[in-house]
Amino acid sequence: MKRRKFIQNTTLSAVGFAAIPTAFSLTQNKIIDMTNNFPITIATWNFPNASIKAGEMLANGATALDAVEQGVMIEEANLKNTTVGKGGAPDREGNVTLDACIMSPEGDAGAVVYLKNNTHAVSVARKVMEETPHVMLAGEGADQFAREMGFEKEDLLTESSEQSYKEWLKKKEYKPLINIENHDTIGMLCIDKNGDLAGACTSSGLSYKMNGRVGDSPIIGSGLFLDNEVGGAVATGMGEAIMKSVGSFLIVELMRQGKTPQEACETAIQRIIKANPNYQDFQAAFIAINKQGEVGSYCIQKGFSYVKYQEGKNENIPSEFFIELQKK
Repeated sequence: MKRRKFIQNTTLSAVGFAAIPTAFSLTQNKIIDMTNNFPITIATWNFPNASIKAGEMLANGATALDAVEQGVMIEEANLKNTTVGKGGAPDREGNVTLDACIMSPEGDAGAVVYLKNNTHAVSVARKVMEETPHVMLAGEGADQFAREMGFEKEDLLTESSEQSYKEWLKKKEYKPLINIENHDTIGMLCIDKNGDLAGACTSSGLSYKMNGRVGDSPIIGSGLFLDNEVGGAVATGMGEAIMKSVGSFLIVELMRQGKTPQEACETAIQRIIKANPNYQDFQAAFIAINKQGEVGSYCIQKGFSYVKYQEGKNENIPSEFFIELQKK
C-alpha cells in the first residue's frame, strides 16, 4: 500500500469519518447538520436574474456546476450589462473581448482569455475543462476551439456599445470607475443539495482597456478558487490588484485554517490595501462561502453588494467596506 493511501486510510479510520453522511460536517469534534443550509447561491453585485436562475435550478435538483454556468450566462446575454458578455464595452481598439473561468467540485478548471465572437465565454471555458487536457485557451486559439465545439460566431459589439465607444474616442480618457458603473465581473458560487460546490466568473474586462489586457476573472486562484472540502471565493474590481494578491486562493486557504468567510475576506482586502498606497482610487471586493453555508464579503470602497438565493428568497446584501470602518 502506498504511503499516502495508508495515511489517509488510517486517519479516516481513526475519526470514524467514513461513517458520517455527506450532509454532515465534522468541526471541532462536533457533527454539524448542513442539510438545512443547502442549496445556496451567492454572486457578486446585484444580478437578481442570474442568482434566481441558478437558485431555481438547484432547487429542482441541478448540480452546482450546471447552476453556476447557467446562472452567469444570464448576464452574458444581457445587452444592458456593458461589462459582461455581448454588448460589453470594447477595448481601446474597438474589440469586445471576454474572459471567463469555471471550476467543478472535483477541482477541475477551465478558462478562456481574450475570447472574441462568442457571447457565452463561460460555456467555452467549461468545454476547455471537459474536452481538453488544458486549463486555459487564449485569443485565436480559444475562438477556433469554440467553433470546433459548435459555438456560432457572433458580433459582440452592439449598436449601443459602439456609440459609447465613439464618444469615448473624442477624449480617450481612461480612468477606471470604482463601482457598478464599471464593475466588470459576475462571479458566482453554488452549493447543491448534495453539498457540492462549483464556481464561475465571467467578464468583458475594464471598459476601454489596452488591447490584449486580461484581468483576474479567468485566472484560477485570483478571480475564482474553490476547494470542495473547504469552500470557495470569487472576486470583482480592479483585476490587477486582485491578481497580484491571488486573493481568492488566499481566502480559501484562510478558511482551511479555521477563519470564517468574513474574516478571510477582510484579510484578503487588507493585503491589497497594504500593497497599494493608491487603494482609494479603485475597488476590490470578495465574496466567499464555506462548506457549512456561511457567507462572507468585504471590499475597499462603499458601493459593492452581493446577492444570495436560498430557500426561494433572493437578497441583495450590501457589503461591509474598509473606508467606512476607518472613519468610525
